[in-house]
Amino acid sequence: MLNKVPEVTVFFWVIKILCTTVGESFADYINETLGFGLTNTTILFTVALVATLIVQFRLRNYVPGAYWLAVVLISVVGTLLTDNLTDARGVPLAVSSVVFAVVLATVFATWYAREGTLSIHSINTTPREVWYWLVVLVTFALGTALGDWTLELTGWSPGLAILLPAGLIALVALGWRVGVDAVLSFWMAYILTRPLGANIGDFLALDKSEGGLALGTMVTSVIFLGAILATVVYLSVTGVDRTESRQEELGTA
Repeated sequence: MLNKVPEVTVFFWVIKILCTTVGESFADYINETLGFGLTNTTILFTVALVATLIVQFRLRNYVPGAYWLAVVLISVVGTLLTDNLTDARGVPLAVSSVVFAVVLATVFATWYAREGTLSIHSINTTPREVWYWLVVLVTFALGTALGDWTLELTGWSPGLAILLPAGLIALVALGWRVGVDAVLSFWMAYILTRPLGANIGDFLALDKSEGGLALGTMVTSVIFLGAILATVVYLSVTGVDRTESRQEELGTA
């Protein structure tokens, strides 16, 4: 089958951050504002994620709508994994951060040992796609834990907290520019976009007394889901993020 993951363009990173913001705000909206509760919210989104991944795995090539819907849902489920450990089980964020980091390293090591690559440009077999989505899930859980732990340690306001992951992502991008391994740089940036998106969501949704803009979780979720939908429609029509299209474009340049 063809590569099942989009080309890493500016659209990839924009929509990834949009998805991570939704993962934070939409989970909070369903859990707290609508009063579903943490357990029911987790069950709801886990079922939706499983159904979406079944569709995703049946496809033979990258389809923007299915792929990014899976990312939105996996961002919510990854957030809820950390929230369940912290809020329902009382696990300290330091512990969950270390646990998810170890799990992520183990998954990466096993994936590489079996497939010989961690590149997202080679997601063209079912086993590699399984490893890919497992890594994505753990990165969201780890990013949530690390982001919340940082806020817990620093006591920063949501607006100020945006600067740390944004600055780290800039350093990763600079490292990539000067020769740091592209695959390593990609996954480091991928993890860091999770706390960046979560902090943006908190900044927009929280009350002004808490350092936010007081838009609320519903308005924030609607704005970002609308932006995701518009971007996915654009990508579906233009195909600019399809790996095969980019290769043809480079080949004729």
